[in-house]
Amino acid sequence: MAYKDLRNFIELLKKKGLLKRITAEVDPVLEIAEINDRVVKTGGSALFFEKPKNSKFPCVVNLFGSYERMKLALEVDSLDEIGLRMLEFLEPDIPTNLIEKLKTLPKLKRLADFLPKYVNSGPCKEVIFRENLSLNVFPILKTWPDDGGRFITLPMVFTKDPETGSRNCGMYRMHVYDERTTGMHWHMHKDGAKHYRNAEKLGKRLEVAVAIGSDPAVMYSATAPLPEGVDEMLFAGFLRKSSVELVKCETIDLEVPANSEIVLEGYCEPNERRIEGPFGDHTGYYSLKDEFPMFHITCITHRKDALYPATIVGKPPMEDCYIAKTTERIFLPLIKKQIPEIVDINLPVEGVFHNIAIVSIDKRYPGHARRVMYALWGMGQMSFTKMIVVVDRWVDVQNPGEVIWRIGNNVDPKRDIVIVEGPLDVLEHASDIPSYGGKMGIDATKKWKSEGFLREWPDEIVMSEDIKRLVDKRWKEYGF
Repeated sequence: MAYKDLRNFIELLKKKGLLKRITAEVDPVLEIAEINDRVVKTGGSALFFEKPKNSKFPCVVNLFGSYERMKLALEVDSLDEIGLRMLEFLEPDIPTNLIEKLKTLPKLKRLADFLPKYVNSGPCKEVIFRENLSLNVFPILKTWPDDGGRFITLPMVFTKDPETGSRNCGMYRMHVYDERTTGMHWHMHKDGAKHYRNAEKLGKRLEVAVAIGSDPAVMYSATAPLPEGVDEMLFAGFLRKSSVELVKCETIDLEVPANSEIVLEGYCEPNERRIEGPFGDHTGYYSLKDEFPMFHITCITHRKDALYPATIVGKPPMEDCYIAKTTERIFLPLIKKQIPEIVDINLPVEGVFHNIAIVSIDKRYPGHARRVMYALWGMGQMSFTKMIVVVDRWVDVQNPGEVIWRIGNNVDPKRDIVIVEGPLDVLEHASDIPSYGGKMGIDATKKWKSEGFLREWPDEIVMSEDIKRLVDKRWKEYGF
């Protein structure tokens, strides 16, 4: 059954011993981040800070910082379940007779059950401020010493395309400039940035609503790499198996999750930029200062006893690693649907998700590894992947030791390395120019004669099965 709200999820974590409450006063400036870093690096629990310094509200961090908590958040026993369930809905049903048509009705009914539902009010409306607005009442964190200031790090940012009216919800950090103004860190490739550009072309301000804290499926959906035009609130409904309730904002024509803890309403003016950053990012480096749109707050609503959730990113592993690995497992079946020869994918946390991909394939013809590289570089957010390693189907891509062994043995750099150019993630700092540069593909598969490899390929060393069974049988006899 879907979580009613964020605190419903927190209550479950508490019951399972996966939440630690900290009663001492703790400073949101750096101190909370250092505590979190030590805890997450040792696989620790979610942290509930009851008394953030100079704040009226408690702060909770590291909610999703383990595979166990991610599975609890999305209410599954295995993260792979979700991708398979998505395929079930995406597989076309083409009924040819009345009986088959009737069989498709339950599927259509379930899909309708996931559509957002609009309500007149909700808990996020318990307190409404149209005047005397101030972000200072919330325990907004500064996470690293050279950050440009405090940043809102788990915002669900809602916009509508001024040309089409389609809704988007993304998660973009927000640099707090003062009590009523923040930056809006819209990367050029994101849908929110597209909505803002479209508004600029029309000479209009773009209305923006920011929800902070909702049930886990809604929060995760804001991070999901969905195709353009797919409503994140519909996806959240699919994940939670029930509609997301949305309520209209007070001062702008947007809707937000009714169960939100905090809502910031406002707008971004066209052609208005301000320096944003630096910010200690998930790459483990500071993302540099740059110009981004400004968000002006016109109204703040929140629950009477609001919780302020935040995430802290930095050198992996951090909480975002578990969110990203969840995305890897959820969307793998969709990638395999488009490239069926893919067996498995690993986006290692050390590669910060968009820098390195390790892919195993069922190799079927000469040059197949290169074909898969090029196909992945043409797909959505996979297009930003800086390095792709392709191995054979029998290789465990989740075992980095085995992958490195295959690279070391199977690769002739002159023959098996592909260098191309193309778009890169905005946070990429090694390229000569922002957001564009080189990419590398490594073909670590077994080479075939039809690929021009004329030598004999050696067999791997493997013990015979009868000796393995003998040693298994006598293991205790050996004194182990």
